[in-house]
Amino acid sequence: RQEKELAMIVLGLTGSVGMGKSTTAKIFAEQGVPVNDADAVVHKLYQGKAVPLVEAAFPGTTDGTKVDRMKLGQTVLGNRESLALLESIIHPLVAQERQQFLQNAKESGAEVVVLDIPLLFEVSGQGFCDYVVVVTAPADVQRERVLQRGGMTVDKFEAILSKQIPDSEKRARADFIVHTEFGIEKARSQVIDVLKSVKSTGKHNELKKREFI
Repeated sequence: RQEKELAMIVLGLTGSVGMGKSTTAKIFAEQGVPVNDADAVVHKLYQGKAVPLVEAAFPGTTDGTKVDRMKLGQTVLGNRESLALLESIIHPLVAQERQQFLQNAKESGAEVVVLDIPLLFEVSGQGFCDYVVVVTAPADVQRERVLQRGGMTVDKFEAILSKQIPDSEKRARADFIVHTEFGIEKARSQVIDVLKSVKSTGKHNELKKREFI
């Protein structure tokens, strides 16, 4: 690539529940791409930096060393003010971790990195990214996958979906789409094609939406 395009490329990876995003993130990692998992970052914060802040805002939701996610969930569930307060605590910490990840990746010479953000469009996370990769599968496949999870019910599944932008809209806003209904080898092939495409194009997104199926 030309010198002006040598800057590190940031891919945003997202997808609705049950679409295969976590598996796709692992495939990117297998290809040597550093991956920042937003859910894993929050989990880490709930056992570290966020604990005293959460305890101060929501007394009794931690044991002093980690956040009790069940208690915290019960405290903020259905309460917009409490949820907004929690987000005001967590989002800046997540942003700090993301910036540190990007800095570390840049210093290590990474050509491409992935920000794995489940609610990327919902939180306008696409602004951090050069390209957005949406992971998808047919609705019946998605439903079957999710309902196989322990403790999942139809009501819970539908409640989760109600908080997420519809898959069709995500696909319409994507730069790349990875289909996971054809199995892991086909998904791996699509990921490799995505990486080839962005590396050849660089940071400046002149591509039309691409589906490698």
